[in-house]
Amino acid sequence: MLGKLTGWDDTIVALSTPPGVGAIAVIRLSGQKSLEIANDLFPAKDLSIQPTHTLHYGLLADGDAVLDEVVIGLFKTPQSYTGEDVIEISCHGSPYVQEKIIEACIKKGARMAKPGEFTQRAFLNAKMDLTQAEAVADMIASRTEASRQSALYTMRGGFSNELFHLRERLLSFSALIELELDFSQEDIEFADRWQLFQLINEATETTEQLLESFRLGNVIRNGVQAAIVGKPNAGKSTLLNALLNEDRAIVSEIAGTTRDTIEEIINIEGILFRLIDTAGIRQHTVDTIESMGMAKSMEKIRQADIVIYLFDVNDGAIPADAISMFEVTAAEKQIHVPIDEVHGSKFIFVGNKTDMMGEEAAVKKFSDIPHPIFISAKQHQGIDKLKKELAGRVLQGKSQPEGTIVTHARHYAALQQVQLSLMDIRKGLDSHLTGDLLALDIRRCLHYLGEITGEVTNEEQLSYIFGKFCIGK
Repeated sequence: MLGKLTGWDDTIVALSTPPGVGAIAVIRLSGQKSLEIANDLFPAKDLSIQPTHTLHYGLLADGDAVLDEVVIGLFKTPQSYTGEDVIEISCHGSPYVQEKIIEACIKKGARMAKPGEFTQRAFLNAKMDLTQAEAVADMIASRTEASRQSALYTMRGGFSNELFHLRERLLSFSALIELELDFSQEDIEFADRWQLFQLINEATETTEQLLESFRLGNVIRNGVQAAIVGKPNAGKSTLLNALLNEDRAIVSEIAGTTRDTIEEIINIEGILFRLIDTAGIRQHTVDTIESMGMAKSMEKIRQADIVIYLFDVNDGAIPADAISMFEVTAAEKQIHVPIDEVHGSKFIFVGNKTDMMGEEAAVKKFSDIPHPIFISAKQHQGIDKLKKELAGRVLQGKSQPEGTIVTHARHYAALQQVQLSLMDIRKGLDSHLTGDLLALDIRRCLHYLGEITGEVTNEEQLSYIFGKFCIGK
């Protein structure tokens, strides 16, 4: 596979720390000429005779021109991140200094690395599989404890090990069934069909658990869209400010102040929520701008994972009003939301301004609303309860992710194909299919398992995956 990928044997260089001014910066080299280039620029000592995993301090110079005082980290093949000779130059964080050092490395024979090329080389040199490589990018992008834990578990081979053991057992059965084909005249069975049936049941259960984990995994990786909707002047902007604990949205007693959607991100119990403050929704308005804002609000309701329907407890009855608000006719070219979805898990009914009425009176008045939460956004009362409800809707009793959590759509799609292949194998066993037909279904299952971990891949797929990485990693 290595030889098919163009440029994999070049020596590459890139800045591995964020661009800009800082105390230090790290410039990374990887490839056959890394040691040679470093030796040419680092006259203090011969790095080629130094032991691996050592640090060396001295001047970096391009000919007679001193570039900087640096510390060089030396990692020799194969005991390095990429599996090649790797040099890491820790220099001062001036962008000019960084640029001069990279220019000097390129002049000596390196080329600029592509996005994710260091990690791609680690994969190509069998230092990690494809799930672990993708987890590296997830770790870099992690913004919550849940996303960090999930990425770390996969980086350390948790997901890979589950798939490896499953694939190895299927391979052994596949080999035995293939062997039977050589003895088809004698009608001999080398593969125990009952053991294969048990394996397929175990594999199906494991695959179903992994597929089910994607719901949480997708949330961990991408966050949750939570739209705050309701009538004008219900206190939506005040609620957004209360949840964020800062004055992000303009608050006014004038109905219809919010004309466009406002989006902010908040971390609640390790889950990122994208809070969307929408324009107030009412059935009739002559204001063109307000109408446009309402149309955007209805679109956000359709797209949101969770809808916080906010109402003023000092207004009239809510349930029928809320339903009629979301049941908009197709003739009006608006979004139709079924009644069962209004009352389903997507919607959270929140009664605001209880500081004026009192929570006890509000509970009695709105007893027919499904599981309401009563708050006073202005006085910051009940906000923690609402946050707990938001997290609970997502985590569903799981405090933190444990074990393998599928977070990539690519993995999910491949696992769906694995599940279909396992179903076909089971049907084949039930129907007493011949070994050659069973072998075809097993090979198909092995193919999709291999797609996840990278045993089965191509240059185009790798370019797509690693092209989303940052340069220098």
